Amino acid sequence: MIIKRQTTRRRILRGMLGGSAVTVGLPLLNIFLNNHGTALANGTDLPLCFGTYFFGLGLTPGQWEPKVVGPNYEMPFELKALQPFQKKVNVYSGLKCYLDGHSNVVHTSGVQVTINGGIPRTRNETDSSIDAIIGDVIGTRTRFRSLEVSSAGTPQSYSRRAGGTANPAETSPAALYTRIFGPEFVDPNSADFKPDPHVMARKSALSGVTEQRQALESELGADDKARLDQYFTSLRALEQQLELALQKPLPMASCSTPAKGEDATLGTVVDDVLANNTLFSRMLAHALACGQTQVFNSLVSQAASNVRKSGSADTHHVLTHEEGADLSVGFQAGVSWFNRQNIEGLASLVKELDSIREGDRTLLDRTLVYVTTDTGLAKIHSLENMPQLTIGGANGRVKTGIHVHTLGDPATRVGLTVQHAMGVAVDSWGSESNATSKVISEVLA
Repeated sequence: MIIKRQTTRRRILRGMLGGSAVTVGLPLLNIFLNNHGTALANGTDLPLCFGTYFFGLGLTPGQWEPKVVGPNYEMPFELKALQPFQKKVNVYSGLKCYLDGHSNVVHTSGVQVTINGGIPRTRNETDSSIDAIIGDVIGTRTRFRSLEVSSAGTPQSYSRRAGGTANPAETSPAALYTRIFGPEFVDPNSADFKPDPHVMARKSALSGVTEQRQALESELGADDKARLDQYFTSLRALEQQLELALQKPLPMASCSTPAKGEDATLGTVVDDVLANNTLFSRMLAHALACGQTQVFNSLVSQAASNVRKSGSADTHHVLTHEEGADLSVGFQAGVSWFNRQNIEGLASLVKELDSIREGDRTLLDRTLVYVTTDTGLAKIHSLENMPQLTIGGANGRVKTGIHVHTLGDPATRVGLTVQHAMGVAVDSWGSESNATSKVISEVLA
């Protein structure tokens, strides 16, 4: 009589090694997913993931916009590195950032519109970035609310909460590896799970602080209560993270730990920047696959990029203003070369996301990457025809492989569409002339 043993994610391998008992947790195999790999076998959806990819100094007008509007477009010159993923790439052209009488703060205003929704009314007033808005919906039950990386050697990020400072970005892939997959990493597919006693102690200590807060609040006036509430908001977020650390994580079919590898040289030479970008992309993809975060921000070159070729003092930024047009092609050939390197970096990220299989789909299929820059034509700091892309299907919520062209609509339409795809309950986004309630319906499923 043959007995068929049921295979479940709780089954473990037991044995002996050197006289000591050992257990080895099984990885979450495809048998634990539904037939298409789009959900766990119990019907729970695989989690949505969102990321931003930022590069400085835009693209060359006429060299990045597909000639065909709609599906089945041909990948244009400066986007050629994305050709293998064309069916998963949406291109948005003709969109504009409006200033409404505000000064064009070069290499800043375009970032504020596409990432924050509009030009701040005062220097110190900044709305939450789009990743923070989305993170509040999809990223509250992961170890990291978001992960920020910068391949250009400076800890710069455009991720921030309203009125706050920008979240610092990691510049070292090796340091990011340790942060994600170091001693505090808990394999979501491991059969054994024991809450960390140090985390339990920290959780208990915070609970004690919360109780004291309630007693203190009864003695305070309205202003002090407001200040105290703002302070404890950050502590409540920490409490939530500690609470999650005491719970066994949900299994993740595609989770595996990447090889640590070594950092490339940190700096502004383009070869080093792209090498670090590749390492960061691999770390981020595995972090998403292992459920460590659902939100990331990747910067390959900052606004006013100082990335340069090896042996040259001329940066990408300098070339945008000083290089003349190559008469044989009709545009700045050197600038276009740097633009294409930024897209090469994006292709590396997309390749990593698309290489992780989940049933008959990939990690990219449940991810949406929002791609932005700071200007249209960098030579004149134009905010017309702002290059924007989205890549990935967001669990089937976004139709892909489409070129959308509008003439002068606010660039915030893409950001609003992205938020709708991620489940953010918002009717409009942006301020003044950048405010919009019009999603790009042709890409929403």
